[in-house]
Order: sequence, then C-alpha cells, then structure tokens
Amino acid sequence: MECTINWLARDGMAFVAETGSGHLLTMDGAPDGGGRNLAPRPMETLLAGAGACTAYDVVLILKRGRHDIRGCRVKVSAERAATDPKVFTKINAHFIVTGRGLQEAAVQRAIELSHEKYCSATVMLAKTAEVTTSYEIVED
Repeated sequence: MECTINWLARDGMAFVAETGSGHLLTMDGAPDGGGRNLAPRPMETLLAGAGACTAYDVVLILKRGRHDIRGCRVKVSAERAATDPKVFTKINAHFIVTGRGLQEAAVQRAIELSHEKYCSATVMLAKTAEVTTSYEIVED
C-alpha cells in the first residue's frame, strides 16, 4: 500500500494525497495553523478512515451471515492528548445498524469481530487510544 502526498503551496497548508489505487484525497489545516479550511484535517481523515474500516467489516460480516442489513452508520468521536504528539487517547465508534429482523447478538458479534480481529485501523489506533464501541439497531 502506498500514497503520494503533495503540498499545494499556493493554498497555504493544503495537501493532496494520491492513493495507490489511483484516488485523490484533499486535506487542509486550520486557519490558525496556516490552512484555509478547504478540506478535512489530516487527523479527521485518519478518524474517518478508521470509522469506514470498521463499518466495512460490520456490513461484510452481517451480509456473509445472511442477515438483512439495510444500512450502517458509524458516529466516531475521539479525544486527543493535550500536548504533542496529540495522539488519539479515546475513540468511540457508535454504530446505527438498520435492517429487518436483525438479531442483537449478531450485530454485537460483528462489531466485536471488527474491533478485536479484522479492523486494521482501530486495532492499530488501540495502541495509543482506548477504543470503545456502542450500537443501536433500527428496524427498517
């Protein structure tokens, strides 16, 4: 896996990453750090990637189990250290899983499997942060 990140000098502290799969991702800094608030911050992007990684797992696990999942939303919140390096110290992923007849045990197990085994992003972030999960099931 690889990415190439280019600084857009004319835009203050904006950066464009080209991923190994050929996609572009723009990031920017806060105005108080020289950015222009044109795109997500790099740490926001990291948090979003972790949320998408675990959501991917949960959806895949439930689909493979032939559960009637119709939607999955993850609200990820994080706290950071007060001093540099301002690593994430706490992360919570709250899943809102929508479907028909979803069994609570199946949803809970899918989240646990992602959290403990499959989600590379959250497992890696758990080296510095306390990662917790919560969920709700919405009948569709």
